[in-house]
Amino acid sequence: MDYSNIFRLVNLGVGGLMILGGIGQFLTLSFQNIILGCYVVIFGAATLLLEFQIPPAVSRWAPFLFSFIGRGIFYVFVGSILLHKPALWIVAGSIIGIVGVGYVILEYIPQIEPPQNMRDAGGEWGAEQI
Repeated sequence: MDYSNIFRLVNLGVGGLMILGGIGQFLTLSFQNIILGCYVVIFGAATLLLEFQIPPAVSRWAPFLFSFIGRGIFYVFVGSILLHKPALWIVAGSIIGIVGVGYVILEYIPQIEPPQNMRDAGGEWGAEQI
């Protein structure tokens, strides 16, 4: 069974949550939250971009985004950044983190293959070199 569309929707949802959570960081107007908000918005935009187009620089500098475990750990990291006091940030961070944990688990289920846009790393990450 092909799960590509499901993964695409999940990744688009996570990217959208990242952008919304990053914009929410700007509401407190503290220097630390503005910097974190900028990073989370950039990470969310990159996640959305990867669902439509894969820039060559991403394949070279962020090959971990092309495996379930790499993307899962990335989602857990970004989700943990969003865990702050307002309930909306906690919900967004928790959803992103739970999706990340799910992706890490999917790495160890051989029957489920990653979608095409997560296999386009050019063999640099996780591939054996002879």
